[in-house]
Amino acid sequence: MTTVSIDANITVKWPQGHSSYSPGSPEELAIIGIDLLVKGLGTEAARQFIAQIFEKYALDHMDAAPTGKA
Repeated sequence: MTTVSIDANITVKWPQGHSSYSPGSPEELAIIGIDLLVKGLGTEAARQFIAQIFEKYALDHMDAAPTGKA
């Protein structure tokens, strides 16, 4: 596996206010993205969206070893 670091500042705005995020890893970015998907689409629509992404990559990464990270 390749080590990836992220240097980003993300500001999310909605009518009730805003939030700022500074993810440093793909895992942190994914948590932010999933949280925003659930807030924007609802839980079930977010699950369906994520399932579509996993289907796209399922065959490409079937040989990848699990990392043991949760």
